[in-house]
Amino acid sequence: MGLGGTAKKLQKVAEMAEDVYARLNDLRDQIHAMRETVDETKDRVDTLETESAEQRAILEAIAEEQGIDVETVTATAHIKEAEADETAGAGDADAADAPTDADATDADATDAGTADPEPADEA
Repeated sequence: MGLGGTAKKLQKVAEMAEDVYARLNDLRDQIHAMRETVDETKDRVDTLETESAEQRAILEAIAEEQGIDVETVTATAHIKEAEADETAGAGDADAADAPTDADATDADATDAGTADPEPADEA
């Protein structure tokens, strides 16, 4: 292979290096922007946590003044949330077993004595 082939290969390697360098600079800029965003988000979260703690203190003071047991109210809310989560999770599995509007209509018709006279198959 002559010097012409070597020069082409070196030129190709130099171009690839320039592309990699440009991509690296872009990546560096993106990381810098991401760090700024993360820092800003952290500051916002810290501010929200502080405000939330202040609001909670105020609410607890008002509740105490009104004779409301905050721990009982909080526990009840957590129980209801857990039950709702269980219902939502079980709802996916039990969707086939859940009554439909048509089932409710059939049940209403049966209660009224106007259901189809055909007996249901017993398995």
